[in-house]
Amino acid sequence: MTERKPPGVSFESFVDKQIREATERGEFRSLPGFGKPLDDDNAPYDALWWIKSKMHREGAAVLPPSLALRKEAEDAREAVDRAVSESQVRRILGEINTKIAAALLRPPAGPPLNLKPYDVDTVLTEWRATRAARDERGGQDRRDGTGDGRA
Repeated sequence: MTERKPPGVSFESFVDKQIREATERGEFRSLPGFGKPLDDDNAPYDALWWIKSKMHREGAAVLPPSLALRKEAEDAREAVDRAVSESQVRRILGEINTKIAAALLRPPAGPPLNLKPYDVDTVLTEWRATRAARDERGGQDRRDGTGDGRA
């Protein structure tokens, strides 16, 4: 609202007029929540709602260091499953093992770590077996001509 309320005009009608004119100009269409349902108004009030929504929009998470390292170890294990070479598997495991070893030397604050470094040779043996089985299934798919494993 850039105008001042003229004397003699009720406040309500002045505000209604401003809203109507802004709606006609389409000024509300570019607002962030336009066309989306309102948040649950029955939820209890949270004084930090804006911080939580900002963190959600930014994709930020705040975890204790030990839980963050557990999550990183899980992600590393998933990355191993997608790895295409032994050197890539060794690099992934080497990076996470370094972090785990450092955390074991000086336990981080928060819940217990409950991790130990990965045995690279054991993981590589499992990775080779999984890859061989995947390649074998792929070979069958190419032989039967369907490409999807059905005969």
